[in-house]
Amino acid sequence: MLDSIYGAIQLGLMYALMALGVYITFRILDFPDLTVDGSFTTGGAIAAVMITHGYHPLLATLGALVGGLLAGACTGLLHTKGRINGLLSGILMMIALYSINMRIMGKPNISLIGEDTLFSSIASKTLVYILVLLVVAVVFKLLLDGFLHTDLGLALRATGDNDRMIRSLGANTDRTKIIGISLSNGLVALSGALIAQDGGFADINMGIGMIVIGLASVIIGEAIFGARIVFQATLAALLGSVVYRIVIALALRAEWLHLEATDLKLITAIIVIVALVIPTVRRAMKQKNVARRRSAELAAAGRKGGQA
Repeated sequence: MLDSIYGAIQLGLMYALMALGVYITFRILDFPDLTVDGSFTTGGAIAAVMITHGYHPLLATLGALVGGLLAGACTGLLHTKGRINGLLSGILMMIALYSINMRIMGKPNISLIGEDTLFSSIASKTLVYILVLLVVAVVFKLLLDGFLHTDLGLALRATGDNDRMIRSLGANTDRTKIIGISLSNGLVALSGALIAQDGGFADINMGIGMIVIGLASVIIGEAIFGARIVFQATLAALLGSVVYRIVIALALRAEWLHLEATDLKLITAIIVIVALVIPTVRRAMKQKNVARRRSAELAAAGRKGGQA
């Protein structure tokens, strides 16, 4: 059981970078970006190909980051310059990336077994592994926090809140959208590169369903930890990724549920549904209690008036 929890934390910290990327498009830009499913694979594919061709794992990981930035920039250009619907532009880029990723890899999957990766020297040291991943996740979280408090970051946040207003003030919303979507997919591709190196392979289908996992992490994190300020929101996305993975690990180990690894997508969907429904139910109950209390106060005031 303890090994499963440790493994879940490791995966959660690697997927946390993807959750931060999804947070940028989903929460800050309010942009339904489905490029994530393709750019995640792009990151893993670039890293795997570069490592197998003798490049240093760190350089390969940076190459994956650049690949994700370019993929996101293409989606942003389709949306802003091509005037294509945001959802459709993401779908088109996701479809295109399938063929692009196959071109990059040259075959459906690439094995990294026996190759030097970022984690080769610490793979057997569980606590050190977790600590290194935690430091990486926190560093990128703090860098994102810092960026979102710059002038460009504030323009990015304002674009998501009200792009017409910020455009009327002279800001170039097309540029901020392209930068935001590009940055988002860069983080997603970076996560894909880490997952590929951790798992020992890159596969053409490794990105399927990543957008749902990213959304689940963000939603779960916000439901548990809140998201009133940027620092809290990015921390919630990071911790939400870890919590999500722990819940998945516990669910798969629960014998009374009779779940298998093939049920992973179903579990993810149920977790997202619950995370979305609970806040709605809470708000409805709160409003109902307020209405009931108000009715009781009005009835009491009416009785007092009648007695007077």
